Order: sequence, then C-alpha cells, then structure tokens
Amino acid sequence: MIEAKNFGVSVLYGVFTIILLAAITSLIFSFILTFTNTQEKSINLLITIISFFSVFAGGFICGGKGKQKGWVLGGATGLLYSLIIFLYQYLGHGSFFTIEQLVYYICYTLTAMMGGVLGVNIAGGPAQHHS
Repeated sequence: MIEAKNFGVSVLYGVFTIILLAAITSLIFSFILTFTNTQEKSINLLITIISFFSVFAGGFICGGKGKQKGWVLGGATGLLYSLIIFLYQYLGHGSFFTIEQLVYYICYTLTAMMGGVLGVNIAGGPAQHHS
C-alpha cells in the first residue's frame, strides 16, 4: 500500500510539472502570437497536443516518483490539475466548465493515468528488497 505522504508528494510533483510545462508553453506561444503574423486558430491543434503531452508528462513524473499504483497516482494528478483549473475559472471568472471543457479534462485525467502507469513501469515499480 502506498503511504499517504508519498502519495501526496508524488501528486504534487505531477501537478507542478503540468503547471510548469503549461506556463513555459504559454509564454512561448504568446511570443509567437505577438511577434509573428501567426493566428491563434492556426495553432489550436498544436496547443492541444502540447497540453496532452504536458498532462502525460505530469502523470509520468508522478508515477515515477510514487513507484506503485501509477493509475491511481496519475488519476489523482489529473483530477487535482482539473480541480485547480476549475477553481481558477469559477472563482476568477465566475464560469463553470462547458461540456467541451469537461470532455477535455476527463481526457486529461485519463492521459495522466496512462502517464502514471508508464512512469511506474519505467521507474521499475516497487523497490525490491533482497535479504
């Protein structure tokens, strides 16, 4: 069983990774949109792909840090990230998720779960103690 402290730390690492990657890519795209003739609608697909990659990476980091139950860790990471975005949108802008956003955040959570599973498997799973 994964202990609560390790679980919480792993999930926070995952969410921090997602937010850091989102901030970096937002900065890059804001520069591109400001200093070139590129239109936002022409890079929407690229932004969506990078968003999914960021969430996958967050789940991967979380799973690698937790070393077990990657789907639970990744799911918790995706849910916490979605909750943070929802609270920002609701408290900051007074609006709920649209149906389209809800579908995206469900898919983000599933993607983080897949990242968590892969992170656990690449990290080698639970530590094996040899006596």
